[in-house]
Amino acid sequence: MRFEAQEKSRKVEDLEHMIHEFEQVASDLERQIKAEEERTGVRDQAHYNYSTFARSAAQRRENLLASAAGLKERLDNAVRERDEFLEQVDRVSAVEPRTNMSVRRSRGAAPTVLR
Repeated sequence: MRFEAQEKSRKVEDLEHMIHEFEQVASDLERQIKAEEERTGVRDQAHYNYSTFARSAAQRRENLLASAAGLKERLDNAVRERDEFLEQVDRVSAVEPRTNMSVRRSRGAAPTVLR
């Protein structure tokens, strides 16, 4: 169960890292787009003379932000799964010592404190 809990936590961390990376790259692209628009003097994407670099960078930025949004949905599900699993683990851990004590008592053994 510990391994599964670690795996779920690792999945959450990986998704958070990927989202952060995508947003960081999108931010970098935004700065590059602004710099290109400043350099060319054309800010209207519909203008015939708009930079092809800025246009392709804007498309890439939009794709990254859409991917990050999809990953955020997956992250929400992964966090919910992890938290539910950890609650189950806590419940099982709380029940196990009681179960061990009742088994010992039924066998006539003295109860011991588990640590």
